[in-house]
Amino acid sequence: MLNTGTASSSTPVLSGLPTARAVDHYAFTVPHLDEAIAYVTGVLGGELCYREGPVEDPVGDWMTRKLGVHPRATAQVALVRLGPYSNLELFQYTAPGQSVATPGPSDVGGHHLALAVADPDLAEEHLRRAGTVRLGPPDALDGARRWFLTPWGMLLSLRGPGPRSHGGFVPGPARYANAVQRSLGLLGVEHVGYTVADLDAATAFFTDVLGAEPVEHTEGATDGAEGHWPPGAERSRRTLLRTGPTANCELTQSGTGALRSRPPGNSDVGGHHLAFYVDDVDAAASYLREQRGVRLMGDPETITEGPIAGDRWLYFSTPIGIQMEIINMPDGTLPYETLTTARRATPGGLRWHDRP
Repeated sequence: MLNTGTASSSTPVLSGLPTARAVDHYAFTVPHLDEAIAYVTGVLGGELCYREGPVEDPVGDWMTRKLGVHPRATAQVALVRLGPYSNLELFQYTAPGQSVATPGPSDVGGHHLALAVADPDLAEEHLRRAGTVRLGPPDALDGARRWFLTPWGMLLSLRGPGPRSHGGFVPGPARYANAVQRSLGLLGVEHVGYTVADLDAATAFFTDVLGAEPVEHTEGATDGAEGHWPPGAERSRRTLLRTGPTANCELTQSGTGALRSRPPGNSDVGGHHLAFYVDDVDAAASYLREQRGVRLMGDPETITEGPIAGDRWLYFSTPIGIQMEIINMPDGTLPYETLTTARRATPGGLRWHDRP
């Protein structure tokens, strides 16, 4: 965790989310689950671990209390491993009043997934063959980054394995799990990105409450960056944070007016959350309960049936508009493991402050 001081000249004091090990998964709500699974597995080389659902409560208010959605909402869920260290949790919701308009990159609630690849040119050729759309010229703040749009409207970015000086997590070397990953040249997920209303407040929450480590900040772009993609990027502010041993999170405050000023809800297309693997969900929940602006969505629960029976988890909302989750999985004894050779990415023996 982030070193915020010392109790003595030689003993570091580590702050942040108690018993945290790593980012467990990035979650996104998509319009059609089958389509998203087919893309993430068939184009990005992900490995489907399990599906579950319907998740619903036909008569009570569990869906509202625990997931923050309409009480009559219904969800179908899939977990796909993507690369050596990362999991994607994909949701398809049916819910009264559901919005199907995906937020744009400049909107509060905009988000993207950044992939590190061995050769950006070959990776782009692979994506184009699969019908993925390239968006605009190179990024105004990071000329090595290329932007793409999935068939359902989610943003992806690619960049190569060149040297990094920022100190964040860098995926690699290549450990391809299948032929699709080899064709894409996938090294891993480099970061998840979120567009926030207040960059300073969001950065403070990640560092002070979660124990993330800021490693790079970019304030606008140089002259002549006009016309690059995303729109308004030359006026944006970005901070990259290291979130545990094998993940980064990029927070962006847009430099242009947002079409929407509130993030999508969980059941809206484009809804999303960020989940952290902790050893003790109850200890982490007790800590979060005391943090300003955090609202726990009920109490920790343990799943008793289905592909991940034994999982203990809890959602919580944050003052920066990004919903989050704490979980602890009994990996190695989960029911889904008897049905497939695919396995969730886990932190193993790594701790939050480890830097492999």
